[in-house]
Amino acid sequence: MGAKLIAGNSNPKLAQAVASHLGVSLVDAIISRFSDGEIRVQINESMRAEDVFVLQSLCSPVNDHLMELLLILDALKRASAKSITAVIPYFAYARQDRKDRPRVPISARLVADLITTAGAHRVIVVDLHSPQIQGFFNIPVDNLFALNVIYDYLKDKVDPEKVVIVSPDAGGVERARRLANKLGCNIAIIYKRRPEPGVAEVFDLVGNVEGKETIILDDIIDTAGTVVAASQLLLSKGARSVKVCATHGVLSGPAIDRIKTAPIEEVIITDTIPLKDDSCDKIKVVSIANLLAEAIRRVQEGESVSSLFI
Repeated sequence: MGAKLIAGNSNPKLAQAVASHLGVSLVDAIISRFSDGEIRVQINESMRAEDVFVLQSLCSPVNDHLMELLLILDALKRASAKSITAVIPYFAYARQDRKDRPRVPISARLVADLITTAGAHRVIVVDLHSPQIQGFFNIPVDNLFALNVIYDYLKDKVDPEKVVIVSPDAGGVERARRLANKLGCNIAIIYKRRPEPGVAEVFDLVGNVEGKETIILDDIIDTAGTVVAASQLLLSKGARSVKVCATHGVLSGPAIDRIKTAPIEEVIITDTIPLKDDSCDKIKVVSIANLLAEAIRRVQEGESVSSLFI
């Protein structure tokens, strides 16, 4: 592959895995801090007329990693790179995608504007919390789905006759339907409301889970309040067991402790965000490195990326 791949500090293991799949080495770059805390970026290779891909997850500390990405993009723009693609496995601020209360920002739009202004010509993301965020950009956006990665992990481990895929809210029904169709399972839907950020109040279940093994499918596990409440509801409705699958394991605050004590057998997440606390043996991480590498290769070689959206 003729393109260059540069990585920020947010997810070095994923970056190395993507580089390995592509058969390239990561660009030699310094991304560090000055003594006063300002971020220092210096690229030690010529970028003139190169197609460059920048891999950076906007995970905790979110604002540091966002600033790193913006400075890398600016450095590449000023180094006369031919094209610059921001590969953002986890796109922060995506849950702040609308003005749902008076006097609040649309933070996802602001982040999109910053990335574009900094110099990105294209963006690759994985499972945007709200697909309409693609419309916040005035540049091409490829929103990849991690569903095939999760399916590959599950396909030999489930009996379609005994398993029900569960959407934890109405917004995730399409995601659950796709996985259920691939596995040949039925689906169920949990209706809930969120009285305040980070707090989920589960209401009721649509669908039959009695005597079934259930798999909750979500895009993000943050504080784990939703999946814990959902697992308790499913068991109260007669489910035999509960597993959870999600693309982005934010796992902030009490999440790990909640998962440890919850009636959940297994939590499967991808490595869009590095797992910083491996003390919970219920959590299984599957890699999206091959998915990202294939998307990068197709963009570089001018091939269709649309099949990766399914």
